[in-house]
Amino acid sequence: MTDELGLRARKKKQTASRIWRAAVDLCSERGFDHVSVAEIAEAAEVSKMTVFNYFGTKEGIIVSPMEEHVGDAARAVRERQPGESAVAAMRGQFLEQIAGRDPSIGLSGDPSALKVRQLIGDTPTLAHRMVSFHMSSVQLLTNALAEETGDTLLARVAASQLLGARNALIMENHRRTLDGDPMDEIAKDCVAATERVFGQVEKGLQGYPGKN
Repeated sequence: MTDELGLRARKKKQTASRIWRAAVDLCSERGFDHVSVAEIAEAAEVSKMTVFNYFGTKEGIIVSPMEEHVGDAARAVRERQPGESAVAAMRGQFLEQIAGRDPSIGLSGDPSALKVRQLIGDTPTLAHRMVSFHMSSVQLLTNALAEETGDTLLARVAASQLLGARNALIMENHRRTLDGDPMDEIAKDCVAATERVFGQVEKGLQGYPGKN
Protein backbone atom coordinates (compact mmCIF):
# COMPACT_ATOMS: atom_id res chain seq x y z
CA MET A 1 0.00 0.00 0.00
CA THR A 2 2.82 2.43 0.88
CA ASP A 3 4.59 1.71 -2.42
CA GLU A 4 1.35 2.23 -4.31
CA LEU A 5 0.73 5.57 -2.62
CA GLY A 6 4.32 6.62 -3.32
CA LEU A 7 3.99 5.73 -6.99
CA ARG A 8 0.71 7.60 -7.23
CA ALA A 9 2.27 10.70 -5.67
CA ARG A 10 5.22 10.57 -8.07
CA LYS A 11 2.90 10.25 -11.05
CA LYS A 12 0.84 13.22 -9.89
CA LYS A 13 3.99 15.28 -9.45
CA GLN A 14 5.21 14.33 -12.91
CA THR A 15 1.85 15.24 -14.45
CA ALA A 16 1.80 18.60 -12.68
CA SER A 17 5.35 19.32 -13.85
CA ARG A 18 4.48 18.40 -17.44
CA ILE A 19 1.46 20.73 -17.41
CA TRP A 20 3.51 23.55 -15.88
CA ARG A 21 6.32 23.29 -18.41
CA ALA A 22 3.88 23.11 -21.31
CA ALA A 23 2.11 26.22 -20.06
CA VAL A 24 5.34 28.13 -19.50
CA ASP A 25 6.69 27.28 -22.95
CA LEU A 26 3.47 28.19 -24.76
CA CYS A 27 2.88 31.41 -22.81
CA SER A 28 6.48 32.53 -23.21
CA GLU A 29 6.27 32.00 -26.94
CA ARG A 30 2.88 33.59 -27.59
CA GLY A 31 2.02 35.63 -24.51
CA PHE A 32 -0.04 34.55 -21.52
CA ASP A 33 -3.31 36.05 -22.75
CA HIS A 34 -3.04 34.33 -26.14
CA VAL A 35 -2.85 30.76 -24.85
CA SER A 36 -5.91 28.75 -23.80
CA VAL A 37 -6.14 26.05 -21.15
CA ALA A 38 -7.22 23.64 -23.89
CA GLU A 39 -3.98 24.31 -25.76
CA ILE A 40 -1.95 23.76 -22.60
CA ALA A 41 -3.77 20.49 -21.99
CA GLU A 42 -3.10 19.33 -25.52
CA ALA A 43 0.61 20.17 -25.27
CA ALA A 44 0.87 18.32 -21.94
CA GLU A 45 -1.12 15.37 -23.30
CA VAL A 46 -3.80 15.54 -20.64
CA SER A 47 -7.45 16.58 -20.60
CA LYS A 48 -8.60 20.13 -19.94
CA MET A 49 -10.38 18.84 -16.82
CA THR A 50 -7.09 17.40 -15.55
CA VAL A 51 -5.46 20.82 -15.84
CA PHE A 52 -8.22 22.41 -13.78
CA ASN A 53 -8.12 19.59 -11.24
CA TYR A 54 -4.42 20.19 -10.67
CA PHE A 55 -4.26 23.99 -10.78
CA GLY A 56 -7.72 25.54 -10.73
CA THR A 57 -6.90 28.44 -13.05
CA LYS A 58 -4.54 29.26 -15.90
CA GLU A 59 -2.77 31.80 -13.70
CA GLY A 60 -2.37 29.11 -11.07
CA ILE A 61 -0.41 26.92 -13.45
CA ILE A 62 2.32 29.49 -14.04
CA VAL A 63 2.76 30.67 -10.45
CA SER A 64 2.26 27.32 -8.69
CA PRO A 65 5.96 26.93 -7.74
CA MET A 66 5.85 30.26 -5.89
CA GLU A 67 2.53 29.57 -4.20
CA GLU A 68 4.01 26.50 -2.50
CA HIS A 69 6.34 28.77 -0.52
CA VAL A 70 3.87 31.35 0.78
CA GLY A 71 4.15 29.94 4.31
CA ASP A 72 7.96 29.57 4.44
CA ALA A 73 8.57 32.60 6.65
CA ALA A 74 5.81 31.78 9.12
CA ARG A 75 7.07 28.21 9.37
CA ALA A 76 10.61 29.40 10.11
CA VAL A 77 9.31 31.54 12.97
CA ARG A 78 7.00 28.90 14.42
CA GLU A 79 9.68 26.19 14.33
CA ARG A 80 12.58 28.27 15.65
CA GLN A 81 14.54 27.33 18.75
CA PRO A 82 13.79 28.79 22.22
CA GLY A 83 15.60 32.10 22.61
CA GLU A 84 16.02 32.54 18.86
CA SER A 85 14.63 35.73 17.33
CA ALA A 86 12.37 35.83 14.30
CA VAL A 87 15.15 37.58 12.37
CA ALA A 88 17.65 34.84 13.18
CA ALA A 89 15.17 32.13 12.25
CA MET A 90 14.38 33.65 8.87
CA ARG A 91 18.03 34.38 8.17
CA GLY A 92 18.91 30.77 8.96
CA GLN A 93 16.17 29.44 6.72
CA PHE A 94 17.27 31.69 3.86
CA LEU A 95 20.89 30.61 4.20
CA GLU A 96 19.78 26.98 4.02
CA GLN A 97 17.83 27.77 0.87
CA ILE A 98 20.89 29.39 -0.66
CA ALA A 99 22.97 26.33 0.13
CA GLY A 100 20.34 24.16 -1.53
CA ARG A 101 20.11 26.44 -4.58
CA ASP A 102 16.39 26.71 -3.94
CA PRO A 103 14.49 27.96 -7.02
CA SER A 104 11.93 29.66 -4.75
CA ILE A 105 14.50 32.31 -3.81
CA GLY A 106 15.65 32.92 -7.36
CA LEU A 107 18.56 30.50 -7.47
CA SER A 108 17.70 28.39 -10.47
CA GLY A 109 19.32 28.04 -13.85
CA ASP A 110 16.25 26.23 -15.16
CA PRO A 111 15.21 28.03 -18.38
CA SER A 112 11.54 27.51 -17.46
CA ALA A 113 12.02 29.33 -14.18
CA LEU A 114 13.57 32.26 -16.03
CA LYS A 115 10.65 32.31 -18.44
CA VAL A 116 8.25 32.50 -15.50
CA ARG A 117 10.00 35.58 -14.13
CA GLN A 118 9.69 37.25 -17.50
CA LEU A 119 6.04 36.27 -17.81
CA ILE A 120 5.22 37.71 -14.40
CA GLY A 121 6.88 40.99 -15.37
CA ASP A 122 4.96 41.13 -18.65
CA THR A 123 1.54 39.97 -17.43
CA PRO A 124 -0.52 42.12 -15.01
CA THR A 125 -2.73 39.22 -13.89
CA LEU A 126 0.31 37.17 -12.91
CA ALA A 127 1.91 40.14 -11.18
CA HIS A 128 -1.31 40.60 -9.23
CA ARG A 129 -1.16 36.97 -8.09
CA MET A 130 2.36 37.57 -6.79
CA VAL A 131 1.13 40.58 -4.81
CA SER A 132 -1.59 38.36 -3.39
CA PHE A 133 1.00 35.75 -2.38
CA HIS A 134 3.04 38.43 -0.63
CA MET A 135 0.00 39.65 1.29
CA SER A 136 -0.77 36.09 2.35
CA SER A 137 2.82 35.62 3.51
CA VAL A 138 2.62 38.82 5.56
CA GLN A 139 -0.64 37.69 7.15
CA LEU A 140 0.67 34.23 8.01
CA LEU A 141 3.82 35.67 9.55
CA THR A 142 1.81 38.34 11.37
CA ASN A 143 -0.38 35.62 12.87
CA ALA A 144 2.64 33.62 14.01
CA LEU A 145 4.21 36.63 15.72
CA ALA A 146 0.96 37.95 17.20
CA GLU A 147 0.21 34.58 18.80
CA GLU A 148 3.39 34.97 20.83
CA THR A 149 3.23 38.65 21.67
CA GLY A 150 -0.46 39.53 21.68
CA ASP A 151 0.33 42.73 19.74
CA THR A 152 -1.05 42.37 16.23
CA LEU A 153 -0.03 45.83 15.07
CA LEU A 154 3.63 45.45 16.00
CA ALA A 155 3.56 41.90 14.63
CA ARG A 156 2.38 43.22 11.26
CA VAL A 157 5.13 45.86 11.23
CA ALA A 158 7.74 43.23 12.00
CA ALA A 159 6.33 40.82 9.39
CA SER A 160 6.41 43.53 6.73
CA GLN A 161 10.03 44.38 7.51
CA LEU A 162 11.16 40.76 7.57
CA LEU A 163 9.43 39.83 4.32
CA GLY A 164 10.55 43.06 2.70
CA ALA A 165 14.16 42.10 3.44
CA ARG A 166 13.62 38.57 2.15
CA ASN A 167 11.93 39.76 -1.03
CA ALA A 168 14.70 42.27 -1.72
CA LEU A 169 17.23 39.43 -1.67
CA ILE A 170 15.07 37.31 -3.96
CA MET A 171 14.59 40.15 -6.43
CA GLU A 172 18.35 40.69 -6.58
CA ASN A 173 18.85 37.00 -7.32
CA HIS A 174 16.28 37.18 -10.11
CA ARG A 175 17.87 40.30 -11.57
CA ARG A 176 21.32 38.79 -11.67
CA THR A 177 20.04 35.50 -13.06
CA LEU A 178 18.28 37.30 -15.90
CA ASP A 179 21.50 39.25 -16.51
CA GLY A 180 23.27 35.93 -17.01
CA ASP A 181 25.59 36.01 -13.99
CA PRO A 182 27.02 32.60 -12.97
CA MET A 183 24.78 30.85 -10.43
CA ASP A 184 27.65 29.99 -8.06
CA GLU A 185 28.68 33.64 -8.00
CA ILE A 186 25.12 34.79 -7.32
CA ALA A 187 24.76 32.29 -4.48
CA LYS A 188 28.08 33.28 -2.92
CA ASP A 189 27.22 36.97 -2.99
CA CYS A 190 23.73 36.21 -1.67
CA VAL A 191 25.19 34.70 1.50
CA ALA A 192 27.00 37.94 2.30
CA ALA A 193 23.95 40.00 1.32
CA THR A 194 21.70 37.88 3.55
CA GLU A 195 23.88 38.57 6.58
CA ARG A 196 23.96 42.27 5.77
CA VAL A 197 20.25 42.68 5.03
CA PHE A 198 18.91 40.70 7.97
CA GLY A 199 21.53 42.30 10.18
CA GLN A 200 20.05 45.68 9.33
CA VAL A 201 16.54 44.48 10.11
CA GLU A 202 17.71 43.00 13.40
CA LYS A 203 19.09 46.35 14.47
CA GLY A 204 15.68 47.87 13.93
CA LEU A 205 13.73 45.06 15.63
CA GLN A 206 16.29 44.48 18.39
CA GLY A 207 15.71 40.76 18.82
CA TYR A 208 11.89 40.95 18.66
CA PRO A 209 10.32 38.70 19.79
CA GLY A 210 12.29 36.61 22.23
CA LYS A 211 11.01 33.06 22.70
CA ASN A 212 11.10 31.61 26.18
